[in-house]
Amino acid sequence: MKLPDFLPLKIAQSGSLPTQSRCQGLDQLIVLLPPKPRRELFNALPQGAHLQRSFQRGSQKGQGTVSSCLSNSRATTVTLSTVVEDSAFAALTWARKLVAQCHMNGAGKLGVVALGLDSPQPSLLAFAAAADAAAFALPSYKSKPAAPGKKTLTIFGAKPRLPLEATRAAALGNNIARWFTALPPNELTARSYRQAVKSLGADHGLSFEFINEAALRKRGAGAFLAVSQGNADREAGILRLRYRPRSKPALALVGKGILFDTGGTNLKPFKGMLDMHTDMQGSAVALGTIIALAVQQVPYSVDAYLAVTENRISATAYKSQDVIKASNGTTIQVIHTDAEGRMVLADTLAIAAREQPALLIDYATLTGSCVAALTSRYSGVFSNRSNADARLIRAGRESGERVWPFPMDPDYEDALSSEIADIKQCAADGSGDHILAARFLMRFVPAAIPWIHVDLSAGQHKGGLGHIASEITGFGVRYTLELLRQSESPAQLAAQLE
Repeated sequence: MKLPDFLPLKIAQSGSLPTQSRCQGLDQLIVLLPPKPRRELFNALPQGAHLQRSFQRGSQKGQGTVSSCLSNSRATTVTLSTVVEDSAFAALTWARKLVAQCHMNGAGKLGVVALGLDSPQPSLLAFAAAADAAAFALPSYKSKPAAPGKKTLTIFGAKPRLPLEATRAAALGNNIARWFTALPPNELTARSYRQAVKSLGADHGLSFEFINEAALRKRGAGAFLAVSQGNADREAGILRLRYRPRSKPALALVGKGILFDTGGTNLKPFKGMLDMHTDMQGSAVALGTIIALAVQQVPYSVDAYLAVTENRISATAYKSQDVIKASNGTTIQVIHTDAEGRMVLADTLAIAAREQPALLIDYATLTGSCVAALTSRYSGVFSNRSNADARLIRAGRESGERVWPFPMDPDYEDALSSEIADIKQCAADGSGDHILAARFLMRFVPAAIPWIHVDLSAGQHKGGLGHIASEITGFGVRYTLELLRQSESPAQLAAQLE
């Protein structure tokens, strides 16, 4: 599998303002303005009087974004836009629409400048994030592919220079997550995924380990193997990446990597199965996140565990009422074979926990009930720490990837009580399944380890979400980086969740 350039947009910063000659090299200049810009602000722009009149006419019509052209040989388009600063999500959404307008005009060489803003940095960073996302092409197999074209962005008036490192690391991780998730299932197989992850990890200085079915059997990982036993081959397993500035892992990331989900013996209907090649998005988010952290050279060690298998219908597939033993000794009564995600995560969480990380986070497109509860605009979060909710919400608000926590009271587990095993895999009626799934998973994380579970109900959203224009959103990378940014280390964050 040939890997693309996951960050194709070239960004430059200039301390000077865009002059007539500099605009000659641009397809489009975007000017970010406050809601009521002073007339003299336009004097900093080429043909400022003309642009001021155009903006004033548009404002009188209630337009927040107005475009005009310079009278140079390139006829450079100038787009004047009033910034949106209501929230990080609103700013990112505004930036996505603004970048989409530029690309609709065929602009490859963009410039952006902020004039008259009290604090221009958030709006410029939002625009850069949207530009990075839009410049990256998801997989295409058309017989006559569109020419990619070189895309550049120049940020003018950058005094001081913008701190783009974290924004671009998040963009890199998000592009990785979206690209792998979008791959068709005959391209992204267990073998090709393993080879791609190993290669990508090596490119960023990460060590790689493959825990195959034989090794999982030795570790007693019956929950994972129950799902993978229905596959046509023996390529399934757990992919482990290590980032090691220090010896002991402070953070462990776990991702659900179901490459295709038929539902197993409890077969899904057609529409429910159609997009089930994206059921591995949790693993792609974990992958993108560890690479984003490595690129930023965070001072703590990180592990990522990708639980990679299919959930197929076959003569050897696991069945309802099977009783399975997981690697931590917990016995599980299988109720529904389409609840396979929590099965593979159970063993993967237990294996990750053996390294005793200070913090454990997992990602999974796990339950339809979380989408029913929140829609696909938010993702659900759960934790084994009662004081985590406020911090989890704050990270979502400030990253623009919004989340909402759910209750984790012990009595929810009454619905998972089994007469023949330690726990049922799920409840037969499906009520509150996102909460029951989290309670089930908590059985496989020792109480001493702070744990966050992200149910990626916002992993796909028609029309895009925030600064991401594609339906596959890659939700979770930006959120996690912001959550970690708010503390000096995962250990400190874990202490703050108590």
